[in-house]
Amino acid sequence: MKKILLILCAWIACWSVGLGAGAAVPEKADFYRIDIDKEIGPTTWRYLQNGHAEALRTSAKAVILRLNTYGGTVVHADSMRTLILNSPLPFYAFIDNNAASAGALIAIACDSIYMREGASIGAATVVDPTGAAMPDKYQSYMRATIRATAESHGCDTLREADGSTRLQWHRDPLIAEAMVDERIVVPGLCDSTKVLTLTAREALQWGYCEAIVGSVDDIIASRLGCTSYTVEQYESTFYDNLVGFLQNPVVQGILIILILGGIYFEMQTPGVGLPLAVAIVAAVLYFAPLYLVGLAASWEILVFLLGIILLALELFVIPGFGIAGILGLVCFFGGLLLALLNNADFDFFWVSTDSITDGLLVILGGLLGAVLLSLYLMRRIGRRGLFYRVALHAEQNIEDGYVAVSGRLAAMVGREGRAVTVMRPSGKVRIDGEDYDAISYHNTYLDEGTPIKVVKVENMQLYVVPQNLEEK
Repeated sequence: MKKILLILCAWIACWSVGLGAGAAVPEKADFYRIDIDKEIGPTTWRYLQNGHAEALRTSAKAVILRLNTYGGTVVHADSMRTLILNSPLPFYAFIDNNAASAGALIAIACDSIYMREGASIGAATVVDPTGAAMPDKYQSYMRATIRATAESHGCDTLREADGSTRLQWHRDPLIAEAMVDERIVVPGLCDSTKVLTLTAREALQWGYCEAIVGSVDDIIASRLGCTSYTVEQYESTFYDNLVGFLQNPVVQGILIILILGGIYFEMQTPGVGLPLAVAIVAAVLYFAPLYLVGLAASWEILVFLLGIILLALELFVIPGFGIAGILGLVCFFGGLLLALLNNADFDFFWVSTDSITDGLLVILGGLLGAVLLSLYLMRRIGRRGLFYRVALHAEQNIEDGYVAVSGRLAAMVGREGRAVTVMRPSGKVRIDGEDYDAISYHNTYLDEGTPIKVVKVENMQLYVVPQNLEEK
């Protein structure tokens, strides 16, 4: 056990050292490059945030975003496109191979788009984890988002020969919308039977690509006209990858399983220490990334801790299951959920129903997983294999002098006293000046001060009834 705890402490220490480790960034750079090669999610969102901050610090002229992604989560893609649209720095997207789905939304948000020969952009339909298209409610939101992103680049007013005017969009919003909805028709480009995906040459023809280039240097030298320049690239750290990994909903569900399972097994085997250590580490890994990215506030973590304290009071101090237990459960799971929501204190105006649903699914999945894990471990503990040494295998037979109840407690049958707490149905009784844990034999509630009599002793537990019941 000591070896396991030492290894656990050493791992936490190494992780803490790694938190501050990162690549040195020069004081000044002409261009700053950020590579998005992974699925759009918390990790890539962190890449963009940190890279953008370093680009501002180094007084870069522009940010070059090299994209090669098949998409990812809508919420993180929306956060990334919002940062790009609101940035004081120009963003140039270089689609190295793919900018599909969420990647297309991010590319369209950039000021200019450059593509490698053979690259593609589009197919931005919102899908579920199985790949099936989500209901039109979600598609409608994505259509509006990608259309607004295309419109943000502006348009020119052209005058026709007959004196009428028309708008010439720099990026046609209808094309962007057709990347989401197969029902959108773009005359001369796509019909109403397929979601739109553009090749590099099609994107160039329809205004969704400034030029076909071979590299980032080609963009800077041939398109931006720079002959002497410096390019600094954002290098992800172990910390970035770890924080992004821990924000994955599947990983968060596993951490909730470990929190619940650790607390449960610690109560089942008090004094062991390992289950509690696992629960503490899992709680730190659950809340720390959310706190660092600004989702989990201090008060939300305190709500979670308050839930644990209330549950402990209900289990070990206040007998039965009452207000403290209910409030403890509400605070415990409420803290877990609030940490996942992008709320400002008690203002939930910007919290979408989808994010609440996703958070509830993560927590319910973790709860279900904890129950299944507990059932599995209870069946496996004591059997040959990994969990064999966890169980106690020594036998304590009556023939060897072992008894389930001490002689002192067994002799208390028939003794009288009074309840010193409310019994619902468990509580404490006082007999001859000493307090004992006891249970009302008929599972009835007894008020404090009720005269009682011990009628049974089993498993080190006194069972009592009211004295007036005995008299009857």
